[in-house]
Order: sequence, then C-alpha cells, then structure tokens
Amino acid sequence: MICLSKNKTDEYVNMYAKGAKLPIYDYTYAHENKKEPILIRSLAKRKLIWKCLETKREFYYMDSGYLGNYKSPINEGGWKIFHRIVRNGLQHNAIIERPSDRWEQLGMKIAKRKKTGRNILLVMPSEKPCKYYGIDAEQWKQETIDQIKMHTDRPIVIREKPPRHIRMTNTIYNELDNAFAMVTYQSIAAVESVLYGVPAFTLAPTAADPVANKYLYNLENPERYDKEYIYSWACHLAYGQFHIGEMKNGTAHDMIMEEHYGS
Repeated sequence: MICLSKNKTDEYVNMYAKGAKLPIYDYTYAHENKKEPILIRSLAKRKLIWKCLETKREFYYMDSGYLGNYKSPINEGGWKIFHRIVRNGLQHNAIIERPSDRWEQLGMKIAKRKKTGRNILLVMPSEKPCKYYGIDAEQWKQETIDQIKMHTDRPIVIREKPPRHIRMTNTIYNELDNAFAMVTYQSIAAVESVLYGVPAFTLAPTAADPVANKYLYNLENPERYDKEYIYSWACHLAYGQFHIGEMKNGTAHDMIMEEHYGS
C-alpha cells in the first residue's frame, strides 16, 4: 500500500503511513503507479476514487470516524480523534459480526426509541458529497422538502452543516431531542440519529444503511430495529474506525491487513 498525502502534508495520512512504515507520496504519484493499492483521504479526491472504482484498482478510503468525535470521557476536547478506513468504498454499509470490545471502549449507549418527537429533522449534505454524487444541494433540499410534505404534515427543521467548532456546542442532539425522524442524504448524522433513538431516513449510501429507512413514504411509520440488531451494527462500525493513537503506532494498519489478508 502507498499513502497519498496532498503535498505530503496531510496530517492523518502521514501519521498512518509513519505508524505502518509505508511510503508517503503526493497525489501525482497515483497516476504514475497504477497497480499498487493506495490510501486516499477525503471526498475532494473524488476523481481518483472514481478511477479506482472504474479500473478496479484496490484503494483504502479514510475520512471522519462514525463514533467518538464528540465530547465524552474518552474525548474531553471533542477532537476528531477517530477516523474510518474503508476498503474499496466510502462506507462500512453491511454488518459484519464483530466482538463488542471496541464499541464498549467508547463508553456510548444505544438509546431507546424516542416517542415524544414532533419534527422532521432534515440534515443537509455538505459540499464534498454533493460534488461526489453530482447533486445540487439547494435543489435536493427543495425536492426533499416537497417529498416530505407529501407524506407528513409535521414541521420540518433544516440543519445546515455548521463549522466543526460550532457543531461541538450546537450539536445535532439539540435538534434530535424534538425530532420524530431524521432525513439526510448520506451524513454521519444518520448514525448519530439511530443511536439516539430517532429513526433515520437516508437517500444515498451511508454507514447507517442496515438500520435506516430508505423510503420517505414510510415517514409516519418508520421501520423499527431491535436493540440487539443495532448493537451488532454499532460493534461493526467500531471495528471500521481507528483512534489516532492506533494510526500512529501501526495498530490500525495491522488490523486492516489481518482483516483483508490474514497477515
């Protein structure tokens, strides 16, 4: 595997590469070497991801982790300390049976299904996924609002994605407190919503797919998933992401190699 780091300055790619003792190259190298598996970070590299999918070149995609990046006993500053790494895709969207240890270490809980919410929370996609999937955010918003109104008369609350420092104080949970259901394109908000006890509707591939709804005509009667099934899904996601300490010391790379190559 070769690790592609923009101008060789990508903090997270570099820490993974150094921990794994792998070479670091700028993205121009990907076009010179077209066979060796590559590590890519961010949807900003969408054209390279598309090319890998087209040519079936093996790649590993790194982005924000699903769990543990808000303030908690294991993350007092609320820093982005967990990152997901996905083989040949963007999301871990099929449950693989996993041990519970990594989920339990996060100290998180799976909430009971909320019964008091009134609103439909519409979480907007950010710029990068819009470009990756070829959608216009404003057009998607209006079309989705129109679809929601066809199936429910509940109030619609729209949440744009604020800068991270604002999200740490004005968290999505503030709005999920009064949500009957959450609708999004492919945001990690779907993961957060399900764990918080609010049904999620996702309209593009997401890590929440196994426990989310896909059809807005079910808004008033979303599918219910039992807690054991959600727990299995949460354990699976916890095995798809890594703490920066695990990236720095090579544990992340060792786990990925063991997972996919048995060594």
